[in-house]
Amino acid sequence: MRTETRTYRRDTQSTRQLFKHQQRGAWVITVNKVETAAIETELLRDYRFGQQQLIEIWGHACAIAITKAFPLTSLGKKQPTVLVVCGPDQNGSIGLVCARHLRIFEYEPTIYYPKRTPHTIQQDFTVQCEKMDIPFLSYLPTEVQLINDAYNLVIDAILGPETDHTDVKEPYAGILVTLKQVKIPIVSLDIPSGWDVDQVTSDGINPDVLISLMAPKRCATSFTGKHYLAGRFLPYDIQKKYDLNLPEYPGIDCVIEL
Repeated sequence: MRTETRTYRRDTQSTRQLFKHQQRGAWVITVNKVETAAIETELLRDYRFGQQQLIEIWGHACAIAITKAFPLTSLGKKQPTVLVVCGPDQNGSIGLVCARHLRIFEYEPTIYYPKRTPHTIQQDFTVQCEKMDIPFLSYLPTEVQLINDAYNLVIDAILGPETDHTDVKEPYAGILVTLKQVKIPIVSLDIPSGWDVDQVTSDGINPDVLISLMAPKRCATSFTGKHYLAGRFLPYDIQKKYDLNLPEYPGIDCVIEL
């Protein structure tokens, strides 16, 4: 895993944690589980975003970040294969959208989505992937070398900030055990699966790349790999209300490396 030097501190006026954006020297606020849920609620209720709209924005931005972290020309295998592992909730839906956009960007994603939900949004995203001829695995090989040999990287879209990391049920507990052993790079969407969103932790997956959505979560202060912030859409009033101090995105980019 690539490591970088980052500076962290705790806001003396609150329990919030911050880290310094190295390119601009600004302190970026991290958000906890309650704040993350509150921001999303405001976006849906007050700003009239649709849930499907938000997931589409996040999934597209994650795909853009992955193309920056792993350009097609940098992949070691002959085919630009990517394994996208999707959970049952919102993070899994973001993974489905991310896979679809990666396919448009000429990567070759394969999706492992072990528990499909009956919700219309997830069904819609699944159909969209199927219509683009993205294959779905019926099972995840437990022989880790098969994953290492078949794919250039794994995208962890399993467990999001809303998940109780202390109560990870099957098949996801077993999936985490398998992914902890892979040797190819792992990219986690929003938080690494198995991490406590509010605490510095070493539990769960240890990814090479983290793509934070909206704002970095508190657990990101213990992450030492390549870190992107994705999804340039938060209304300024929300940024001000939560004192996020988000970095200035370059040009028209929707992704920035922290």
